[in-house]
Amino acid sequence: MPIYNAPVTDMQFILHEVLKVSGSGIPGYDELEPDFTSAVLEEAGKLARDVLAPLNRVGDMQGCRLENGVVRTPEGFAEAFAQLKEGGWTALDCDPEYGGQGLPYVMQTAVGEIFVSANMAFNMYQGLTHGAYSAIHAHGTEEQKRTWLPKMVTCDWTGTMNLTEPHAGTDLGMMRTKAEPQEDGSYLVTGEKIFISAGDHDLAENIVHLVLAKAPGGGEGTKGVSLFIVPKYLVNPDGSLGERNNVTVGKIEHKMGIHGNATCVLNYDGAKGWLLGELHKGMRAMFTMMNEARLGVGLQGYAVAETAYQNAVAYARDRLQGRSLSGQGTTAGPADPLIVHPDIRRNLMDQKSFVEGARALTFWGAQLIDRSVRQGDAEAEGLISLLTPVIKGFQTDKGLESAVAAQQVWGGHGYVEENGMSQFVRDARIAMIYEGANGIQALDLVGRKLAAEGGKPAMAFFQMIRSFLKENEEDARLKGFLEPLKQASKDTQKAAMFFAEKGMKNPDEALAGSYDFMTMMGHLCLGYMWAQMARAAMAALDSGRGDRDALEAKIATGRYYMARHLPATALHLARIESGAEPVMGLPAEAF
Repeated sequence: MPIYNAPVTDMQFILHEVLKVSGSGIPGYDELEPDFTSAVLEEAGKLARDVLAPLNRVGDMQGCRLENGVVRTPEGFAEAFAQLKEGGWTALDCDPEYGGQGLPYVMQTAVGEIFVSANMAFNMYQGLTHGAYSAIHAHGTEEQKRTWLPKMVTCDWTGTMNLTEPHAGTDLGMMRTKAEPQEDGSYLVTGEKIFISAGDHDLAENIVHLVLAKAPGGGEGTKGVSLFIVPKYLVNPDGSLGERNNVTVGKIEHKMGIHGNATCVLNYDGAKGWLLGELHKGMRAMFTMMNEARLGVGLQGYAVAETAYQNAVAYARDRLQGRSLSGQGTTAGPADPLIVHPDIRRNLMDQKSFVEGARALTFWGAQLIDRSVRQGDAEAEGLISLLTPVIKGFQTDKGLESAVAAQQVWGGHGYVEENGMSQFVRDARIAMIYEGANGIQALDLVGRKLAAEGGKPAMAFFQMIRSFLKENEEDARLKGFLEPLKQASKDTQKAAMFFAEKGMKNPDEALAGSYDFMTMMGHLCLGYMWAQMARAAMAALDSGRGDRDALEAKIATGRYYMARHLPATALHLARIESGAEPVMGLPAEAF
């Protein structure tokens, strides 16, 4: 069975040496002292290791099943979900007014990584609930908040998001689901939604669906879309559950991975619902949930890669194959362990440098959200809006690559299901698709986010890197980090200028290079994170703080990323500057 141990030491390093959370001045961060965060992460790690991780393969093998209109989750899921609730893990950063603990989002993010690494499919039940909670908290009336949020904070009631229809994926303006207004202020929702993660299950008393639908008078396209709260069971005035609503499960999708999460077709046949937010402005309310979900999916990308990496390292240390050609590490046995071979070492370093860089970027993104929400920091809000498609797109692309690389270390044994490595690959694959396929993330980045606010967030991001380079230019120890970072930043800015100059005349010139640009930005972001982590590790070594071996390993891993991965920005720049002609030159009928 695959192993998993929460990387608490690395998380603590990012929180306290890189982000310096307790001294950042963000409201609520003063509580995040090292002893406190360590205790939280250690406890989450125990639950993940002892309860959730052993169920990961169970969920993969058993999947969910539909019995007489009710979805049954895999064996052990209900008991584990009860433990999750009892420990208060579903309420970490939720509003204390509705029963939450009020911790910063950065702690929710760190704990979320641990749970995703242990069991991605299982964690989706509470993860989607958190997104629905956030949408209601941001856009609901006081009555709606009182009705729905306390039970959602505890996950006695869970939540979903309902966007996709059979004929309309990303193009939500094509949706056909209708909402007819009633005299009592409610709506009757009718239509079919597909790909609804956690759409039905036996883990909670009620399920609160947030459903996009078209109400009369809204016009065409997404401008006519509204968002509705449509529960599985109606709720009586006293808060007790009433009759079953007219929403049923059509089927459970048979998927490549995340078998332990029920991905449902939901049929709404005049189901009673209530408007959430403003009429005909449902996309605004839904994007509160979608943006959170996209960050969560970006986290899934590296979190699954983390546990795959742990198992690859364990195998590489134990598996004896061949002799080291350099004679280093030669054992007395018939062969040396895999980990002495340079190509295996390259494979593991690719994984390690990605996972640790992505963790830092994601935690920084969570801190930007806290700055935005808790301080009303407009610059932080602009930055995280810019970085969201990068975190989602780049990290899920590389997360799959890392999971495949971990499987490769195992050779043929990695292709055998009982060893568990293939599940990491299959589970990681969905993250590139849902919550907006990665091609859409790239289009969003180039088509909307770069030019948002007149380009102010993008310019602020590049200025942050320039300032970092300037502040540290006298530190000779950082030369191997600063020079690659400077060149990568120049490459990325040059690509952005190409879009500005060519894209207005011919949008295809920009859109043909959008995926390359998203990847460039991802590398640049991780390069920036690695430069900061190297500086923090050196400072800790200078002052005698922390584990010397871990800090020196951190610096060596960063040097690897800067030398072996960050130069990829030059390749992506060359592709972008080749323009649209190589991409669009072949007529459609010639394919």
